[in-house]
Amino acid sequence: MTDTPIWTPTPERVAAAGMTRFRNWLTEHRGLEFADYEALHQWSLDQMEDFWLAFWDFTEIVADTRGDRVLVEGDHMMDAEFFPDARLNFAENLLRRKDDGVAIIFRNEVGDRREVSWAELNAQVAQLANAMLADGIGPGDRVAAYMPNLPETVVVALAAAAIGAPFCSCAPDFGLNGILDRFGQVEPTVIFAADGYRYAGKEFRTDRLGDMQAGLPSLKRLILVPYLDPPGVPDGVVDGVLLDDYIAGHDSSLVPYNRLPFNHPLYILFSSGTTGKPKCILHKAGGALLQGMKEAMLHHDVHRDDRVLFYTSTNWVIWNVHLSYLSAGAAMLTYEGSPLYPDPEVLFDYAAADGATLFGSSAKFVDSLRQRQVPVGERYDLTKLRTLLTSGSTLVEESFDYIIDYIKRDIHIASTSGGTDVMCGFVVPDASQPVWRGEIQCVALAMSIEVWDDDGNRLPPGEAGELVCNKPFPSLPIGFVGDPDRTRYREAFYEHFPEVPGGVWRHGDHMMETVNGGLYIFGRSDATLNPGGIRIGTAEIYRQVELLDEVVEAIAIGQEWDNDTRIVLFVALTDGIELDDALQAKIRKQIRDNTTPRHVPAHILQVPDIPRTKTGKIVELAVREVVHSRPVKNMDALANPDALSHFKARAELTT
Repeated sequence: MTDTPIWTPTPERVAAAGMTRFRNWLTEHRGLEFADYEALHQWSLDQMEDFWLAFWDFTEIVADTRGDRVLVEGDHMMDAEFFPDARLNFAENLLRRKDDGVAIIFRNEVGDRREVSWAELNAQVAQLANAMLADGIGPGDRVAAYMPNLPETVVVALAAAAIGAPFCSCAPDFGLNGILDRFGQVEPTVIFAADGYRYAGKEFRTDRLGDMQAGLPSLKRLILVPYLDPPGVPDGVVDGVLLDDYIAGHDSSLVPYNRLPFNHPLYILFSSGTTGKPKCILHKAGGALLQGMKEAMLHHDVHRDDRVLFYTSTNWVIWNVHLSYLSAGAAMLTYEGSPLYPDPEVLFDYAAADGATLFGSSAKFVDSLRQRQVPVGERYDLTKLRTLLTSGSTLVEESFDYIIDYIKRDIHIASTSGGTDVMCGFVVPDASQPVWRGEIQCVALAMSIEVWDDDGNRLPPGEAGELVCNKPFPSLPIGFVGDPDRTRYREAFYEHFPEVPGGVWRHGDHMMETVNGGLYIFGRSDATLNPGGIRIGTAEIYRQVELLDEVVEAIAIGQEWDNDTRIVLFVALTDGIELDDALQAKIRKQIRDNTTPRHVPAHILQVPDIPRTKTGKIVELAVREVVHSRPVKNMDALANPDALSHFKARAELTT
């Protein structure tokens, strides 16, 4: 964190920004003027109903009716309802374009490339939606996709939304138990499944579809989507139908939009599930639409005819967020495969070749490029690229430097943080404001985000505490599947501050406001370290350790010890490097010199790999359980579960 911005938008960029266009619209149509973003944000909180009415009109949302009521608050925050009288369709608002412009571009590891125009996308969604209706599938049914990041997956999601059938997805790298843990709770009527996927130069066939069928008694239809060459029907599949055969003969001229209540279920998203069966989080169509459009058009500064390349998988909420860019009239650039194969530059090769205007990825992906010092800007023409957006974890300060020095000097570094649970960002970017090194720029419009201590007191800038939201917002989830009285939902998010009248959402992030008006996230609260009662974010340690050339990645946990907590640090090292006394001393010195003595770990141990979820997040809680000889409840949630065995073997060295 510095006193000087690392990036400042030019006057031309400010004038063209979506946020500026919205402010100008408010002046013209509502007679409102705001001196700066802070004033606009305060108005969006103080006059929240006026804000959402204005945003609805600004974006020209398509609906049968909006109704007169904007926000009806109950006794508790979780009971608040936005636009309770509105009737709309999520997919209809994403598919407003019907021309020959590009809606989707697809690439994969083996060099395949496909384009889908807006007209073609509308036709494909119409044909599939009409086929499902003819098959008896409607608003009471749930549609699941066991598919990689293909254009067909987008079509399935939009067709399900068009007819009002809630949609969920998992990438086909999930094993049988992982799929049954998720889809078994959802109880889908129909599943769309690809015959395989590619990753890191290898081809994988989905050979457990028959077992999946047998484990899902709710399933009435399995639709197979050919992808690999040669395509094939996996062994053991009973009565599977190919996608082309399923849609043959159905009308492709008109999407049969079912305009339903604002709170009608749209998506079922899954938590990582590393501490038990994953939570199945039910999201409403209207909330996902409003928040997705707000972020796309205002905070992410996406315009009509932009091209958005966001590397994600169908396991991650970002895949659903990526769809929302269609609402701005922008094209989705999708990729299937490893972001590092055949080399770490493959995504930037894609971005340059197809003119991406926004590039999105996990913060860890950018960190991996920084560690390799990949000179992206020297090798690729990124003239059209305006924004580099990261999510999933904290973008460390040194990665801000790397982006400016090695990717593009004049680029909006758009770090953001939110969650699967809310399907939106709490703290977000804004292309009309400067960026400070290491900081997320601002709190999202109409989101009342504060930093609290454990007693519920708001903390001033410079002090870290819990990220809370103390006013309702449209994308508050409906609840969890299988939790009819919403007991588990309440316990998950509202019980940390039970004394607050009406409830307050505690998200589980350890955050600090800065003197610049920005935000800094230190990591998950449940992974926060507490040696001697002092709260330490794990991101503070990772940032220092991973600056060392010898360290590829690190993971830290708090070990219960002698009526206190002590820090244990595990490091994965560069090939050929061993953790000797000299390197241990170097790591400790790096941490001590750049943080505090309390950050220095009691133990440092070498492991060959760091366990992570299928969305790429490291799993501190699972490591903590292993170190304390407690079971990890759901190994199927991990992308590399074998990595935990190394921690089991090393745990005895910490005793």
